[in-house]
Amino acid sequence: MKCNIGTTDRIVRVIIGLAIIWAGFYYENWWGVVGIVPLATAIIGHCPAYVPFKFSSCRKDD
Repeated sequence: MKCNIGTTDRIVRVIIGLAIIWAGFYYENWWGVVGIVPLATAIIGHCPAYVPFKFSSCRKDD
């Protein structure tokens, strides 16, 4: 998989992912599982939703 998520995008995704996971634990519901998606895409560095639009926030040298 080719990198299509840049550093800033990854940082934002990690913060949002952790916030959603925390909210799921705090409110004791299953929505915290949804936080795994942005967290996983940040770790992997690839977002499948970007592929059809040929979008990339990754710099050319990443």
